[in-house]
Amino acid sequence: MKANAIHKVVIVGGGTAGWMAAAALSKILGKTLDISLVESDEISTVGVGEATVPPLINFHGLLGIKEQEFMSACQGTIKLGISFEHWKEQDDKYIHAFGKTGKDHWAAGFWHCWLKGLRNGISDGYGDYCVEHLAARAGKFTILPSSRDGHNYQVNYAYHFDAALYAKFLRKIAENSGVKRAEGKITHVTTNADTGFIESVSLASGRLIEGDLFIDCSGFAALLIEQTLHTGYEDWSHWLPCDSAVAVQTTLVGPPVPYTRAIARDFGWQWRIPLQHREGSGLVYCSRYLSDDDAKKTLLQNVDGDPFFEPRVIKFRSGQRLKHWNKNCVALGLASGFIEPLESTSIHLVQQGILRLVSLFPSGGIQQFDIDEFNAQTKIETNNVRDFIILHYNTTQRTDTPFWRYCRNMTVPDSLKHKLELFRESGKIFKVPGELFGENNWVQVLLGQGIMPKQYHQIVDMMSDEELAAFLYSIKMSAQNLVKQLPSHSDFLESYCKASNM
Repeated sequence: MKANAIHKVVIVGGGTAGWMAAAALSKILGKTLDISLVESDEISTVGVGEATVPPLINFHGLLGIKEQEFMSACQGTIKLGISFEHWKEQDDKYIHAFGKTGKDHWAAGFWHCWLKGLRNGISDGYGDYCVEHLAARAGKFTILPSSRDGHNYQVNYAYHFDAALYAKFLRKIAENSGVKRAEGKITHVTTNADTGFIESVSLASGRLIEGDLFIDCSGFAALLIEQTLHTGYEDWSHWLPCDSAVAVQTTLVGPPVPYTRAIARDFGWQWRIPLQHREGSGLVYCSRYLSDDDAKKTLLQNVDGDPFFEPRVIKFRSGQRLKHWNKNCVALGLASGFIEPLESTSIHLVQQGILRLVSLFPSGGIQQFDIDEFNAQTKIETNNVRDFIILHYNTTQRTDTPFWRYCRNMTVPDSLKHKLELFRESGKIFKVPGELFGENNWVQVLLGQGIMPKQYHQIVDMMSDEELAAFLYSIKMSAQNLVKQLPSHSDFLESYCKASNM
């Protein structure tokens, strides 16, 4: 392994992943590093990662980003969760909302209380006990004080935003922190004959850019991690059979809702993401069952606004690199792997990769134990996200098309199989350390997909029926009363972060 200190970092590729890495590394480690980012105006980015999850707020805090400025510049709207439509069966709908549902007992989650109440006929819908769920349904939102009268009233939320504008926003932060952008197409990558480490990249202009550590943000091309280092790929297409997407942008019809829509179609599903100035929409599908042309037709038949351009096709293969860090190259974003955008995890995994790299940064030289730790942590996190996505497909009750019959009958990873069996039998679900999705996330989707546990935790029986009824009622009314006080999502956007470049 190289014992030399790391001074020069070269990021290959811009887009969301590249400029997130550039902004974060320059802000946190910039004084000790020479950071360059290479991108070509000739190469377009995928640019459809426009929905996020709540931890991005913490990432922005680390970078000193002012929320109003960011949302205004990136046409941002609020996301309180995802509306899953036709997933369990046709004409069925449920919301996977951020935040907590109810109040947990120290020994058991709130859903155990709810399950007993359901059996006794005193529970309402599971989402009726969640502020974010109710606010999403009502189209309401505001940012509340984190504490009021000793009680936490903070509403959990994430964002929708324009990915191209977001990359532009981050680029300004990065360049102000000293990152140097090099324009040009990479024509050659030079590696060391003895170590195999990457030494430099050559541009079409003839310019040579040397580095000690390279970060591959080149998207599906995986120019460094795969084309150069031949790292290998773990294919998950037998669990996640969708391998294509068509994406389009349309005019906005009506006020933007504060949630993402994920609408199951015959051979995949459609996303609909409302921004302040337009709506992003796309169809994720399996090409074994649907042609690209028919996918375009299906998408255009299921949008409300006028399209700005012809839908473009994106091909992918779900899976991950066998190593996310190989030699002196760290892969982020699509170069690292791809899990379809069903739960909006792509940007989060980029964020986690960056923060993991910062915590394990090899300032004194690249060491194998740093690489091994990075890869082990990344694999655990990515596998957990993978299982959560597979859950949505495998637990469907739909049998109306070959695609859904395949999903329903396919084998699943042992880790997911264990979680499903545990929940079905006992209602128990536990968060794996480092996992993005906690117990309440799993419970909302499991219940939404129609999986009802055979029993609840016996500790709930310590409550009398009267106490349980009062407990459930108080939580429901507290949530309802809070949501009644919220302004509409549209009014919030108008007063807080109206788009600056509409």
